[in-house]
Amino acid sequence: MDLRIFTEPQQGATYDTLLAVAKATEDLGFDAFFRSDHYLRMGDVDGLPGPTDAWITLAGLARETKRIRLGTLMTAGTFRLPGVLAIQVAQVDQMSGGRVELGLGAGWFEEEHKAYGIPFPKEKFARLEEQLEIVTGLWATDPGKTFDFHGTYYDLTESPALPKPAQRKIPVLVGGHGPSRTPRLAAKYADEFNMPFASVEDSERQFGRVRAAAEEAGRDGHELTYSNALVVCAGRDDAEVARRAAAIGREVDELKLNGLAGSPSEVVDKIGRYAEAGSSRIYLQVLDLDDLDHLELISAQVQSQLS
Repeated sequence: MDLRIFTEPQQGATYDTLLAVAKATEDLGFDAFFRSDHYLRMGDVDGLPGPTDAWITLAGLARETKRIRLGTLMTAGTFRLPGVLAIQVAQVDQMSGGRVELGLGAGWFEEEHKAYGIPFPKEKFARLEEQLEIVTGLWATDPGKTFDFHGTYYDLTESPALPKPAQRKIPVLVGGHGPSRTPRLAAKYADEFNMPFASVEDSERQFGRVRAAAEEAGRDGHELTYSNALVVCAGRDDAEVARRAAAIGREVDELKLNGLAGSPSEVVDKIGRYAEAGSSRIYLQVLDLDDLDHLELISAQVQSQLS
């Protein structure tokens, strides 16, 4: 079971804070550092000092880390034109020496679009399908050849399809709860399918849909990596768990129901249930980015048991 650290910087984090978490992620033996792609805080927090851009952040971290994978859960398709996104991600991949992964989603948070003047189209899912085809198509075009795409929403003519990423193929993540269109997109374009903030039962059901969609598309459904994103709140004792839950404005019982919370043994047991459902990778949503002791505990007493 791979454990990855997943952050939500729109809730309030500077680049220096994210750098400290990324370096701890690397030093403590976690597999990857991922971040969300949002420009507006959610819930009852001030979000200060304000948002950071996902790919600018990852470009910086690409030069300041050496081992960990770097990526997004999920880049909002509404934020960037697909040709521009392909250039950005390929460049960051080069900067990292080939350690980047792209999670790409349709975009959903209308308020942040209004706040920063970003168009929020109605037909987001159909746009996402074209975006996935364009981004992956640009990267896959042989050097010296050109790429053309003429869709409903995007039109590319004789693109040189440059720059190329350092990796032969940047892993692409698709995720979500949708019962039909989402599995179809994952089957066609994704290397990994991510189920965000879902129960063991719902995850197992959705993983099955994705495998079936892959088989229908003529692909081995077991080729994909299946993963979950879950909030984490671990502690050495009940008091420490309660303190960490309070720090992120959540209740312990709710966190145990909907995430990974409690003692290290409780967290390991819960992860085991997701593994039985087919998950081989967990993105640990860490909400208190100043609590690096939390990461140390998870590394020493959770990750060590899983490996």
